[in-house]
Amino acid sequence: MGRNGGRKRPGGQGEAGAAKAGAVKANGAKAGAVKAAGAKTDSTRTDNTKGAAKAGSAKAEGVTADTAKAPAKADAKGGKPALIRLRRAGRTYGERQALFPIDMAVRAGECVALMGSNGSGKSTLLRLASGREKPTTGSVLFEGHPMREEDPRTRARIAVVGDTVSCYPDLTARAHLLLVARAQGVGDAAAEWTDRVLAERGLTAHADSYPSSLSSGQMQSLLLGCAFVRPRDMLILDEPEQRLDPAARDRLAEQIKQEKRDGVAVLLATHHTDLAGSTADRVIVLEEGRVIAAGATEKVLKKVGL
Repeated sequence: MGRNGGRKRPGGQGEAGAAKAGAVKANGAKAGAVKAAGAKTDSTRTDNTKGAAKAGSAKAEGVTADTAKAPAKADAKGGKPALIRLRRAGRTYGERQALFPIDMAVRAGECVALMGSNGSGKSTLLRLASGREKPTTGSVLFEGHPMREEDPRTRARIAVVGDTVSCYPDLTARAHLLLVARAQGVGDAAAEWTDRVLAERGLTAHADSYPSSLSSGQMQSLLLGCAFVRPRDMLILDEPEQRLDPAARDRLAEQIKQEKRDGVAVLLATHHTDLAGSTADRVIVLEEGRVIAAGATEKVLKKVGL
């Protein structure tokens, strides 16, 4: 997280100072910044809420996904404050309940993984956590204040990678990363950050390639790179492993672990048990918009048979 307003530098080196207030929206969404970096967490609203969860699922609609029963006490766990907190946050679309009320906190240096089948509510939860959508019940707080996506101070601190592919066809991979880095206040170090991220994502040989010539896995690596090339206190990742080959997934897992060591809070949705097992401190399993299991990673994965 870059404590006290610091910012995380690629490769795990801390950089002091906050990104400029009023900076271009997260991941380069405004002023022509890269669409990929600001891609919506989900472009569909297909979360299925066909009634009660199966037998064995949590009975209460708002089962807590936090490890502490009392939210006020949860902040003190491990001496690390909650960077983001959902308090009985739920989401409906018309009469359809996409996400039942949930309590959840993600702390600095912690990774929380959301798991569940397609339509279980993972992407809806990520949209609420990133401020892309407002809850219809409850609240979402960022460092104790209401989450507002339009607040440049918030957007300057949260990097989001969604599940949609969006980019500028006439910009090379290097140009995409440079644009995001400069738009997000990296300044004179933008070229250095870009070269490092290209290497970390296995894209150095494709730095001057256009999106149309990249494979689907390379395109996903570029989208991830747009999040890693900018200052950040929190990462929100929607199925970041999709389209990646095993070597790229391993690099992603190592990067997430480095993010945690640097104090960055990570919230991700994944179908990949190995990725969750190797990076997440806690796992939340959703089914039809409800929490059916939550807690320490190994315990939850064993409980639900993943």
